[in-house]
Amino acid sequence: MNALFERSWHRAWSALVGASPGAQRGSPPGETSAERDGNALRDELLARYAEPQRKYHTGQHLGECLALFDEVGDLAAHPAEVEMALWFHDAIYDVKGSGNEERSADWAHEALLAAGVTRDVADRVRQLVMVKKHDGVPGSVDEQVLVDIDLAILGAERPRFDEYERQIRDEYSYVPGFLFRRKRKQILKTFLDRQVLYSTPALRERLDARARENLRRAIG
Repeated sequence: MNALFERSWHRAWSALVGASPGAQRGSPPGETSAERDGNALRDELLARYAEPQRKYHTGQHLGECLALFDEVGDLAAHPAEVEMALWFHDAIYDVKGSGNEERSADWAHEALLAAGVTRDVADRVRQLVMVKKHDGVPGSVDEQVLVDIDLAILGAERPRFDEYERQIRDEYSYVPGFLFRRKRKQILKTFLDRQVLYSTPALRERLDARARENLRRAIG
């Protein structure tokens, strides 16, 4: 398995579930049932990110998000919750469907509650997954960190951004070209028009200028 995935999952799961008394009752020494269940959940998530209809929202994107979290996770108030939300933020991805964020958030919420995590923590993770809809300004610092990480692709180096644009087109290959181009430009323009594209100062300084350059080029 990708070492990044293994390290990230163990860190987040052990922080959330390992500290949960309900998950520890009756667990023998060595590998606990919570750890086994966690590894099974991790593998199921990775299988989702490998689904054939995905071209951008894949393990590549998840890995890029988790790698960036490695660098900036200490900006979060609840790092383990942000990291777990990143694992679930594209867990359900039906290209032709709707409600992907809600279904992903519900899955995260139910899985964490089943593992013995307290409801307030599960609720916060669910809310973090929901902000991935990008339909408002992220409020809490944790929401800001998660959204900035998810949108970091907009500020990627030109070859990676261009690859990202091709991957999005491939995901929506069933949409006629003229319609895709019109809708895609509208979406990208909403990001370009934002006064604040990245909420965290560190990522704003690192990504904002290149993101706006990429967006202008893609739109024009």
